[in-house]
Amino acid sequence: MESSAILAEIPRLRRYARVMLGDRAAADDLVQDTLERAWSRLSQWRAGSDMRAWLFGIMHNLRVDQLRRPTLPTHSIDEDDFEMPTRPTQADKLEVRDIESALSGLPDEQREVLLLIALEEMTYAEIAATLGIPVGTVMSRLSRGRERLRMVMDGWHPTVKLRVVR
Repeated sequence: MESSAILAEIPRLRRYARVMLGDRAAADDLVQDTLERAWSRLSQWRAGSDMRAWLFGIMHNLRVDQLRRPTLPTHSIDEDDFEMPTRPTQADKLEVRDIESALSGLPDEQREVLLLIALEEMTYAEIAATLGIPVGTVMSRLSRGRERLRMVMDGWHPTVKLRVVR
């Protein structure tokens, strides 16, 4: 039962990781690490609880650990890196690039909540359990993230307000 439930969540884990990291290889590594940790700690999962939220919680914690750990930049040399996918129209490509750029400009906390709502269709309670934050914080981050994304997509560019100190 548990193994089939874990396997059923792999596409969602991959989709979320790819959007969060923006790099296919890094996303696949994160998903693999998530699955490895889930399998090794399957006894810690409470039967009857939400498997998806548990797996996304593991992925979130692994990502936080990755961000805290200093790493050297690496570049993948893979055949897939040299294939250039083409979109049906130039406008589609530009829109996707604009959305990716706008998402990457959001703070991590807001982007995580936005992606879990939009891509994974998780409820506020599931996101709160996954990220270990109160439901009110989820709603606040979602609201601020949507507003900032809307403003950036409308052409507003945030400026840093500096205060003169004498």
